[in-house]
Amino acid sequence: MSVVIVVVAIALVFTYINGFHDTANSIATVVATKVLTPGQAVLLAAATNLVGAFMGTAVAATIASGLINAGVIEMGSQLLICALLAAIVWNLITWWLGLPSSSSHALVGALVGAAMAASGNRLDAVVWAEGSWLKGHGVIPKVVVPMVLSPLAGFIIGFLLMGGLYALLAWFANRRGWSRRFGRTPFVNAFFGKAQIVSASAMGVAHGMNDAQKSMGIIALALAGATAAHQFDHLPAWLGFLRVDGSPGGGFEIPVWVKVVSALTMAAGTAGGGWRIIKTLGHKMVKLHPINGFAAETSSALVILSASAFGIPVSTTHNVSASIMGVGAAKRFNSIRWSVVERMVWAWILTLPVTALLAYGLVVAFRLMS
Repeated sequence: MSVVIVVVAIALVFTYINGFHDTANSIATVVATKVLTPGQAVLLAAATNLVGAFMGTAVAATIASGLINAGVIEMGSQLLICALLAAIVWNLITWWLGLPSSSSHALVGALVGAAMAASGNRLDAVVWAEGSWLKGHGVIPKVVVPMVLSPLAGFIIGFLLMGGLYALLAWFANRRGWSRRFGRTPFVNAFFGKAQIVSASAMGVAHGMNDAQKSMGIIALALAGATAAHQFDHLPAWLGFLRVDGSPGGGFEIPVWVKVVSALTMAAGTAGGGWRIIKTLGHKMVKLHPINGFAAETSSALVILSASAFGIPVSTTHNVSASIMGVGAAKRFNSIRWSVVERMVWAWILTLPVTALLAYGLVVAFRLMS
């Protein structure tokens, strides 16, 4: 039981770090455009993250039962501990460097590496692909394919939305009686400044709906494994809430208390802020105005909310970054600082293999010490 409690505690630490690591995803643009102060933006993000965390459990179900085979999970909680520690280490490294890497891919990569090590390098320890892309499970259809397609979708939607807004404003500006009003930048900035609060809120909800559920899935997975292994058979009645009935590799309900604790921890982490990454996303990559921030946030929120509905744990970071790039390209292709983008892409590419190797090494180290 003590090991399970350690898993839950480390999962909550990961959730908290995920909160401040990914805060920039939902508030970088609204801070960069000076629509909200950093303090106001953090409070908005924390509140909307909390709301999003309670909206469905499809992503939690994918993490809990769609990536790692049940037989590996039943080997013990050591696997989950090593996976969480590897993801935490990578998140802290990229946060310190100011790189907007993916907490989602860090966790998935770490789970894969830990599962391979715990099973003695058995390929069937990982669910690579089962069923269709939307209804099936597996690392390839649920993680690897969306890792490429979702940022691409964010870039395209951001490009098209920004281009459409420019065309709409140009049309209004050429209309008789509208030219004075819409031709002035202060009016456009004021209108989209208000609209950006709505789009930033949608982005915060999307972040909570996708990212907070990953920790819910890990915690529920640990509890289901412990329940199946009869570790909770002699618990006193008042600790009965720890039992999660169901197979670690099958379906089970995410307990309400797990949702509440994960959501509150994510919100607390969000309130801690992530100013290093905000600087990269909101200032270094492309110069943003309220209309650009609105387009970027709306585009990325659409992609993430759609993915969450299908239980796909996409990267909030990748989608926001790609949407900002799409918006910048619609403004002027050379307005994007491609040297900054190159550093980000390297962080994206390295996240899965590095966290897999870290988790693999941690499992091996724990076994050597035990």
